[in-house]
Amino acid sequence: MKILGVIPARFASSRFEGKPLKEISGKPLLTWVIEGALQSKSLSEVLVATDDERIAALAKTGGVRAVMTDSQLPSGSDRVWAAIEKIPCDYVLNIQGDEPLITGKVLDTLSEALKDGIEMATLARLLKSEEELHNANVAKIVINSKSEALYFSRLPIPYSRSLARAHSQGDFTCLKHIGLYGYSREFLKRFCAQKPVEIEKAEGLEQLRALWLGARIKVVLTDYESWGVDTPEDVIRVEELIQNRRS
Repeated sequence: MKILGVIPARFASSRFEGKPLKEISGKPLLTWVIEGALQSKSLSEVLVATDDERIAALAKTGGVRAVMTDSQLPSGSDRVWAAIEKIPCDYVLNIQGDEPLITGKVLDTLSEALKDGIEMATLARLLKSEEELHNANVAKIVINSKSEALYFSRLPIPYSRSLARAHSQGDFTCLKHIGLYGYSREFLKRFCAQKPVEIEKAEGLEQLRALWLGARIKVVLTDYESWGVDTPEDVIRVEELIQNRRS
């Protein structure tokens, strides 16, 4: 079974232009992501999908292939498909290009779920606080009895007045979504052939396009703590986490 790992990394970000090249604890952000991805034992190859020659050059310096993609693509998943469309594979992982703490172990955990006809898989962890529950920057998932996603939202889900007390005691019905995805090649092709849909645009969550298409999204529970770099202020927090990991 051939699984490709693709890191979408675009230069133009509305909140942090050029962030793949931003130095974090002595190395560019993208270099941290590449090094983490290369630790995976399940990936046949790691690629960087980008729209910028500077990012492509950095990828090659890090020992991985860079594929140039259109800067106007609507989502990271669309950029992943553009990168692997002509490369034979069975499955592909979408590895967020702004996650410097990514490890090979967590990618292998996601890869393990990609079997037995699964079209798409992702990761989640238990919510740790009521602040996370109400934080619109934290995507939440509710799942069914087969650990498949029922819905994703930036709002607390499911809504229930009777759960307010339970939430305050740390008993949450939903999970925190970790934004890593695995897809079968055929499903990713179908996903990207579909234009963004209304529920996806309303929530700002591309995985809702997959649910709209009727996909079964396997949700794997992990204790991995992601911390993406969305703004320049996030760099300070990530450098602290890297220092703690080193010590």
